[in-house]
Amino acid sequence: MPSRPTELLNVAAIRADFPLLGHEVYPGVPLVYLDNAATSQKPLAVIDAVNHYYRRVNANIHRGIHALAERATEGYENARRKVARFIGSGSTREIIFVRNATEGVNLVAQSWGRANIEPGDEIILTEMEHHSNLVPWQLLAHEKKAIIRYVPLDGDRCLDTGQYDALLSGRTKLVAFTGMSNVLGSISPVKEMVAKAHAAGAVALVDAAQSVPHMPTNVVDLDVDFMVFSGHKMCGPTGIGVLYGKEALLEAMPPFLAGGDMIRRVTLEGADWNDLPWKFEAGTPNTAAAIGLGAAIDYLGAIGMDRIEAHEHAIADYALEALGELRGLRTLGPPAPQRGATIAFTIEGMHPHDVAELLNRDGIAVRAGHHCAMPLHQALGIVATTRASFYLYNSTDEVDALATALHKAQKLFRVG
Repeated sequence: MPSRPTELLNVAAIRADFPLLGHEVYPGVPLVYLDNAATSQKPLAVIDAVNHYYRRVNANIHRGIHALAERATEGYENARRKVARFIGSGSTREIIFVRNATEGVNLVAQSWGRANIEPGDEIILTEMEHHSNLVPWQLLAHEKKAIIRYVPLDGDRCLDTGQYDALLSGRTKLVAFTGMSNVLGSISPVKEMVAKAHAAGAVALVDAAQSVPHMPTNVVDLDVDFMVFSGHKMCGPTGIGVLYGKEALLEAMPPFLAGGDMIRRVTLEGADWNDLPWKFEAGTPNTAAAIGLGAAIDYLGAIGMDRIEAHEHAIADYALEALGELRGLRTLGPPAPQRGATIAFTIEGMHPHDVAELLNRDGIAVRAGHHCAMPLHQALGIVATTRASFYLYNSTDEVDALATALHKAQKLFRVG
């Protein structure tokens, strides 16, 4: 194994905060959880916050004037304030709670997109997008007779910024791209790409589902127009996500869903919409999950996103070196400085699903398949990959366990 990096986080203390990480998958087989790009585990602080809400607070928000309703409303709106601070937004009016990043992208496509995209307009995406930041724009382009252009990858498996520059034109209305690939771990030059989109007169949306949980993010500094991310990938509950949008854009957009809290006044002849952010939050929201997300933000903030990012870079460096010693194993993606701690790989002579199943027998949870990024795999000339993705609670010992289990799997298949 390669030499171990200096420990940048007290991983043992952090792991003690996550109940599931101490469990055994099978009798005598401890869990090694390396599927964080799919979803993260939850610390006690988040579990307790959700539990407290249902045990002591549970009520519908905004419309009630009794004590429970007021406490629920305060918890929900306080979570919104935490989100705004966490990503550097200056206003809670710019923070829209949605179910997940997927819903956030669809909201922008259906509201802003339908109002602004016209026949012949161009939308720029990239070859490494998750389906959630691909299919909504394909549907919109088909409906509006718009054109989609795709930024390819360069030789390092990062976005080809030269090709991006060439694709931008006066016809470009929208640029939508991932902050970090959920397969390659490639980190996009967000600030640079947004500035170039604006120079071309286009609006920029960033799918930050894989970046916000792992690195400091400031939407004002990046100057993004829209950004989406999910709570469940950043130690929060499932069923809660965030759409950030610049206030002027959100004000001009029509509602996405109708009914409930997004309405100020209703007559038999029509309706007036509520103020931001509630204009886009129709119906009873997932209050418990929003409060849980607020607790997750408190937890991550106490550790420090800069320290989490540095820890993950060290883990990625160590993992790339350890996996590189296995004959026949090929890791995909750019060199360590240009990537996060998501590592997809192939092993000569073994199908990714077989690899994942054999690792599972050793208690190691990874993901196998196309990871909701089929066009990316097609561009790479492969059908599927195995993916190990790390987070703040993963250790070099777990990297060693992964490398050892992979070597054992190779011996079983007599490859390498």
